[in-house]
Amino acid sequence: MTIRKTIIALILLILAAPVLSAESSYPPPAPPLDDSQFGVKIQRTMTLLAASTKEHRCPVKILFYGQSITQQKWTEQVADYIKKQFPNADLTIENRAIGGFASQLLVRTAEYDLYPFYPDLLIFHVYGDHNRYEEIINTVRSRTTAEILITSDHVPADADKRPDFADDRWTTFMATFIPQTAEKYNCELVDIHEPWKQYLRSNKLKAQDLLNDGVHLNDHGCFLLAEFVKPHLVYKTQFPADPCGMVTTFVVGKDLSWTDGKLTLEFSGNRIDVIASESNDTGSADCLIDGKKPSDLPELYAFTRPTYVHDVWPAIKRFSSEKPLLAEEWTARVFEANDFAKQFKFEVIGSKTGPDGAGVYNGKFVSNSGRIVIEPNDWYLKETCQFVKKQLPENFQTKWQVVPLFVDKYLPPKIDDPSKEYVTTLAQGLSNSTHKLQLIAEAGKPVPIKAIRVYRPPLNRQ
Repeated sequence: MTIRKTIIALILLILAAPVLSAESSYPPPAPPLDDSQFGVKIQRTMTLLAASTKEHRCPVKILFYGQSITQQKWTEQVADYIKKQFPNADLTIENRAIGGFASQLLVRTAEYDLYPFYPDLLIFHVYGDHNRYEEIINTVRSRTTAEILITSDHVPADADKRPDFADDRWTTFMATFIPQTAEKYNCELVDIHEPWKQYLRSNKLKAQDLLNDGVHLNDHGCFLLAEFVKPHLVYKTQFPADPCGMVTTFVVGKDLSWTDGKLTLEFSGNRIDVIASESNDTGSADCLIDGKKPSDLPELYAFTRPTYVHDVWPAIKRFSSEKPLLAEEWTARVFEANDFAKQFKFEVIGSKTGPDGAGVYNGKFVSNSGRIVIEPNDWYLKETCQFVKKQLPENFQTKWQVVPLFVDKYLPPKIDDPSKEYVTTLAQGLSNSTHKLQLIAEAGKPVPIKAIRVYRPPLNRQ
């Protein structure tokens, strides 16, 4: 063979060879000794994913929540894995993690980030106060039907200072607390702590080799964490999909039917959805929950995350109200702020309510209408300005919304893709108890409804 032919052959071999990604160049972790229980606690989600076909794409909502570790690209790798493994699922995947927000802060922001989103699966990791950690898990269980996957902590860089990556006192406590919490609340546990150490030993690595700094993951660390999570995202036919009966679907014409233009269902839970049917029917229906329009139920409104300070953190960690809400946009305008916003005044304006009062940084604010309540410790201006070492912008404003988690009238959606479920939430945020739904057809016209789906969280709110 001539030199020219040899060179051409080598080039063809190189072109034909698979291209290794940065992640695939890292040594994989050792297979678990026993993976028989992997995925057991998240089989409702996994069943929806696995049951999805090109003809019937099940809707699945997944939320990553936590702080900076959960903002890193291992979450993207896990999300990509889910998309590739279950290409027919109708996926909604969001990451609402907030860097620097330990559990004692995240427990506040979860009110507008987590519970209104109402995911099918929550993938969760956070540092901080263990009591607030448990409070978040408990509230997820009492206000949503989300299945929960939690990861234990990886090994920080300071473990290199101790023999065989021995844990400090707090890490030792959390290494027990997290599995106990997972067991208590029936969560899927991805226990990475000891397997992480074993990976370091097997590959003759230091803890720092997987980190960018003392705790945040580098590319290698992100790869490893994703590889530990992926085996738990598995469908297993031998385990029940929803052993607690959290989600129940009632098929119209089989489980319930229209009578004199009314569809009635007594149900237990805090959320109820309609799944549209494919038909030529075009009728709409008025909705009543316990004899009232959903808009008259104060618990069916939710706040959204406010806009940020210096593009770093939300300006306010939590809102509440003393009076019934309206669906509208709100603005808080800050004025007379001193050095790094250690002191300031503000006023609040609603797009429907109008000017609604003024307050000061260190006092509980209750707006004139009673629709906005802000606790003094829920402002996060000073902390943000000090962190970025910048003054508060002049004429700073933060905005948020109150959004409805309901409809008063069911209007059948246009079905453009017959493979998808077209879901309308009639009411979300009800007390987790017994309720009565009535759908009243407008002018007696047939309403294209395939089924009613009810969500009942496994715990009652305390």
